[in-house]
Amino acid sequence: MVSAILAIGLLAASFGALLGYASIRYRVEGDPVVEQVDQLLPQTQCGQCGYPGCRPYAEAIANGDAEINLCPPGGESVMVALSDLLDREPVALEQEQRLPSLALIDEQTCIGCTLCIQACPVDAILGTAKQMHTVIEKECTGCELCLPPCPVDCITMVEIPGTTENWIWPEPGEGSNVVEQTA
Repeated sequence: MVSAILAIGLLAASFGALLGYASIRYRVEGDPVVEQVDQLLPQTQCGQCGYPGCRPYAEAIANGDAEINLCPPGGESVMVALSDLLDREPVALEQEQRLPSLALIDEQTCIGCTLCIQACPVDAILGTAKQMHTVIEKECTGCELCLPPCPVDCITMVEIPGTTENWIWPEPGEGSNVVEQTA
């Protein structure tokens, strides 16, 4: 009887030690689904989805608190990739997908208030207080967050001309490049 209790106690202790080692050795630092969703998002940190950045939006998607169609910068391609990853039905985008745009500052009108610099989530606006500001074109995501705080309305959004790198296929039946075939 004592040997049976000792054997079971030894087995329990060894399995406990094995489980303790495994929990330390094979620890997962975060939710892998959140990581995968975050990698699919465009990382513009624009807040157009209603969340302060791409990571909080990814966490909300993974927890089921947010829909997969709230990211205008990512557009339909990101929404379809998210639906494939999460095995959800693709749905139409919440906001209409826009052509890529760029913020331009009228340097003659700019008063150097720095409010646009503070509003830019990707630090694409360069300037100092009481000096003119300018936009770093390669960094601007076109999120339009710099427009509301500007007191003199010197910022305008300009569509980026279509190139082979940013061109989007039109939907069937849209545009003038659709060719109807007749028999």
